[in-house]
Amino acid sequence: MTAYDAIVLAGGAAKRLGGTDKPGLRIGGRALLDRVLAACAEAGTTVVVGGRRPTVRAVTWTCEEPQGGGPLAALGAGVRHTTAERVLVLSADLPFLGADTVESLLAAAGQGGVEGALCADQDGRDQPLVAVYRAEPLRRELALLATEHGGLAGLPLRLLTHELRLSRVVADPLASFDCDTWEDIASARARIREHGTVLDEWITAVKNELGIELDVDTGVLLDLARDAAHGVARPAAPLTTFLVGYAAAQASSGGGGPEAVAEAARKAAALALRWADETETP
Repeated sequence: MTAYDAIVLAGGAAKRLGGTDKPGLRIGGRALLDRVLAACAEAGTTVVVGGRRPTVRAVTWTCEEPQGGGPLAALGAGVRHTTAERVLVLSADLPFLGADTVESLLAAAGQGGVEGALCADQDGRDQPLVAVYRAEPLRRELALLATEHGGLAGLPLRLLTHELRLSRVVADPLASFDCDTWEDIASARARIREHGTVLDEWITAVKNELGIELDVDTGVLLDLARDAAHGVARPAAPLTTFLVGYAAAQASSGGGGPEAVAEAARKAAALALRWADETETP
């Protein structure tokens, strides 16, 4: 992947949320800020502009001056801590942003003749806080705006984007979905629990909570749970998957990784089938 730094804007008054701590609101068991940090995990340096708080991974903290000075002031504060040639800029309220969108933005920003790339939503509206900017023109325009206006506080983002040659990336409609109201929060929480995504969301949340870095093949584990439930007894399903996880953890200490889970699951599934055969064979 192209080398880049990331700036996540996590300040703001959240007036439409009654002044609540928006980056700390949880969607699918994970704070909004942590969800955004997961999407840009490959960044060389990640700068969060806003109040310090526990996060899922290490970041560099800074604040805009004056505090509450708006997104351009926050961006100006954050870019001082970056060194990469490309800078990913995100707001901290994007629950469905994924690494695939980040990769698309980086690729688009790397094309000749452009100074960055930003997401455009399905209605064609630019999303300047889901974007990758080339560092040199970004710094140049921020400096020019600060000189022209006596500072960056209170200035709208469009003053920056209008001066840059940007390509547009039409990503997944959910990639730029942001949470500005309680209705948005409720909608995001409901979508997390939809049938097609709930297991992946739950497993990601559990891994995050337990500090586990491991790819999990849910199909293999679900098949194992089914075999144990049908071939032995229903309570055997959770107990078996726990024991497989424990065995995989022991094996992984020797460098087994995801393969250890698959091998332990294979052995346990074979045992469950042998157990079932005994009950069916006279």
